[in-house]
Amino acid sequence: MTLEILTADALTPVQHGFFTRRGGASSGIFAGLNCGTGSSDQSDIVAINRNRVANAMGVEPGALVGVHQIHSSLVTTVTEPGPQGRADAMVSTTPGLALAILTADCMPILLADTSAGVIGAVHAGWRGALSGVLEATVDTMVGLGADRADIAAVIGPSISQRAYEVGPEFFEEFLAEDPDSERFFANGEGDRLLFDLPSFGLKRLRDAGVGHAEWTRHCTYSDPKSFYSYRRSTHASEADYGRLISVIRL
Repeated sequence: MTLEILTADALTPVQHGFFTRRGGASSGIFAGLNCGTGSSDQSDIVAINRNRVANAMGVEPGALVGVHQIHSSLVTTVTEPGPQGRADAMVSTTPGLALAILTADCMPILLADTSAGVIGAVHAGWRGALSGVLEATVDTMVGLGADRADIAAVIGPSISQRAYEVGPEFFEEFLAEDPDSERFFANGEGDRLLFDLPSFGLKRLRDAGVGHAEWTRHCTYSDPKSFYSYRRSTHASEADYGRLISVIRL
């Protein structure tokens, strides 16, 4: 099966892609393009999947660069291939390196200032977004020569509000940081609330001054044929879950 790659006009002409689960070699609960080296999928199969992604991006497998994601606000500047350590965002001005983020409900965010030749890739769940990973990424890009007004940021497939049920303690943590965050929550059943993660991400990006920010409007939870979802797998009592990959390169 051919790989399915979602792209955004806002990032053109920088090569990028939000890969769906279609076109991979994994089977069972991981069926498709599982690129998660931290999953319990067969490591050689994950390597095949990642090689297919590298080929689609026009780079050698070793140039597909990632970080050990920890739900933080840490950003690393990538200048060469190889392991990049613990962080949740990468920025680069180095041609030929493909920045790769893994997600399964969290936001994959790809950023580019095409005129300055600066790119970024972010993994942002609620914790990372709340702690400032988006702002830190934009700041780091500016430090490399980007202009905030020229940065385009695109949020890829993520869990949507209708599928993201949270408890009152979650709600209180957001309000303690900013009372205006109430607008990202809707009433659910009983004391449950529904959180709008992509809208929260868009707000943080726009407040950081980027010139353009959008969400592809794909919900990971609601489309099992196209996307992996941690929450959906949990609700189905599955032992593990696949990871989607999102990539950008100069």
